[in-house]
Amino acid sequence: MKKRKYFGTDGIRGRVGNELINPEFVLKLGWALGKVLSREGRPKVVIGKDTRISGYMFESALEAGLVAAGVDIMMLGPMPTPAVAYLTRTFHAQAGIVISASHNPFYDNGIKFFSNVGEKFPDQAELDIEAQIEKPMHTVEADQLGKVTRVEDAAGRYIEFCKSTFSSEGDLRGLRVVVDCAHGATYHVAPAVFRELGAEVFTVGVNPDGLNINAEVGSTSPASLEAAVKLHRADIGIALDGDGDRLLMIDEKGEQVDGDELICVMAHELQRRGLLKGGVVGTVMSNLGLEQSLKVLGVPFIRANVGDRYVIELLKQKKWMLGGENSGHIITLDKTSTGDGIVAALQVVSAMLESGKTLYELKRQMVKLPQVLINVDTLPGYRVDDDKRVQTVSAELEQRLGDEGRILVRSSGTEPVVRVMVEGQDPGAIRQVGNELATAVAAGVAKFAAGE
Repeated sequence: MKKRKYFGTDGIRGRVGNELINPEFVLKLGWALGKVLSREGRPKVVIGKDTRISGYMFESALEAGLVAAGVDIMMLGPMPTPAVAYLTRTFHAQAGIVISASHNPFYDNGIKFFSNVGEKFPDQAELDIEAQIEKPMHTVEADQLGKVTRVEDAAGRYIEFCKSTFSSEGDLRGLRVVVDCAHGATYHVAPAVFRELGAEVFTVGVNPDGLNINAEVGSTSPASLEAAVKLHRADIGIALDGDGDRLLMIDEKGEQVDGDELICVMAHELQRRGLLKGGVVGTVMSNLGLEQSLKVLGVPFIRANVGDRYVIELLKQKKWMLGGENSGHIITLDKTSTGDGIVAALQVVSAMLESGKTLYELKRQMVKLPQVLINVDTLPGYRVDDDKRVQTVSAELEQRLGDEGRILVRSSGTEPVVRVMVEGQDPGAIRQVGNELATAVAAGVAKFAAGE
């Protein structure tokens, strides 16, 4: 497979105004997508976005490019990423587009695509778009220009879909819930889902202003939610990220429950009820404690590369239904086609109600091994896999850990950092190993910057 020039692990993402995330490139990107889709007739595309201020600009640029290519557009306005995937299927569109940089700060943005079945674009489709970008742009005849409509009931449609995935026979009356929407795309839908199911809902991060998305709120900054759960004496806290495809939860004691623990809770309950199909797919970043907990149940566990698209690929190959990442991307293929924070939260709540246990009790089914994650700033063009010094240091440190731990060093597909992960039994030992390895990576980046 040819290496992609523009697309990363989750679409195209970067700082607003850089060589890709600017109106001119996004205009051409929209046109290129339109030309690729138009090979099989007149296409229809849905477009949604999160709440960051640059979304208006890129929405207009995509609209112009697609219309120039003869594509009809359905505008959804601010909507979570999984909602765009769902509505792409519902409206029988040929593609869905999300304007979002997910959990990144407001000054970043990105574009990601869904296919007609609500799944991330395959690599070949992204390569086809990249090839089209290199060609001169031209506009179709005036009578072939695309038409644009706005979907007024998009939020209501998605709210009803989320409610339909709630698998418990009861409702949420008597449950006290705090929902943190990260001032992002779920601000107007997530609280409504839980209220309409009967829960008493308190909110955090539901006042977007274009600049505050993910700012000290949401799944990457759960301190505000932890405080709110304690303040309101809530049963659970639900933290979503800026585009609603990640989930982190807070139990009744105010403690965090990450993606690995949530997957474990869901797997245990599904297995108990005889509803788990096959095994579970995690990633190379998944905590060993998840694998060990599932092994006790006799549930198979395999690891994919980091990225929910790779988790989904393995789930489909195995014909399994449950998988995800420790970062909170959780996929339930019997209910959705992509990671969905609201839907995943509902499955965890269902497990609580069906088992009669609290989230704190359920998460204790998994014993997490100590894990250290260090992000090292990097530069465009630096490839940690090609840095022989880093690979040598990594191998030496792995020998030091022996069977008591493991090491993973990888470049992020969504941020300009190299992620150093060390896992093991001894917290002090893995912290020391992590620091040594991060120092080696930083030195490698510095040498690369100096041209050495």
